Amino acid sequence: MHHDDALARLRARLADSSETRRPVARPDLPLKLGHLVTESAVALLKPAAVLVPILRRPHGHTVLLTKRADHLRQHKGQISFPGGRRDAGDASYAFAALREAQEEVGLPPEAVQVLGYLDDHPTFTGYRITPVVGYVDAAFAPITDPGEVAEAFELPLAYVTGDDCFERKVFSRGGFEVPFLEIQYAGHQIWGATAAILWNLRQQFIAE
Repeated sequence: MHHDDALARLRARLADSSETRRPVARPDLPLKLGHLVTESAVALLKPAAVLVPILRRPHGHTVLLTKRADHLRQHKGQISFPGGRRDAGDASYAFAALREAQEEVGLPPEAVQVLGYLDDHPTFTGYRITPVVGYVDAAFAPITDPGEVAEAFELPLAYVTGDDCFERKVFSRGGFEVPFLEIQYAGHQIWGATAAILWNLRQQFIAE
C-alpha cells in the first residue's frame, strides 16, 4: 500500500474517534481474570496517555518507539511509546501525550497532527492508557531525555501491517497463564501494552 493511501485509510478509520468515545480493548485473559476489565474496575485505573507517532520518511512511514531507561522504577528497559500519566493540569489526553513526547524525545507539539485515538488499554500496573495517534510530516530527529529514555528507534509501518511480525505467547502471573503479543525487530523485544497498541493500529489498516 502506497504511504499516502495508507495515511488516508488511517484518517478515515480514526475519524469518529474522540477524547470522549474511546472503547477499552478487551485483552485475551483467562476466565478468572475477566473481572479486571469490567467497567467498574477500569474506572478505578489511573489515566495515562501515549503518543503513537507516525513519521513520514522518504522510504515510507515509520512508527517511533522508545526504550525506557534502565534506572527507572517501573518497566525499565522495556519498549514503549512516548507518554505517561495524565497530570491534573493537562487539558486533554492529546495534550498529555504531546507533552510527554516533547519531554522524552524532543518532538515539538506543533509538528504533530493528531489523527485520532485507538482503543484504551488497561494494564496490570493500574493504568488505563489512551493511545493518541499523531502524524509527523516534517523532518524530525529525536533528542532523547536520558533521565527517561535510553534509545529511540523507528519501526517501519509496513512491518507492523504485515502478516508475520506478531507472535502469540504466554507468561505466568499469579498462577495464571496470561497470553500476550510480541514483536521482534532489530534486536528489540516489543510486548505488553505497546505490542497490543501496535496490533490495534494494524487493525485500522487491514479491517474492511
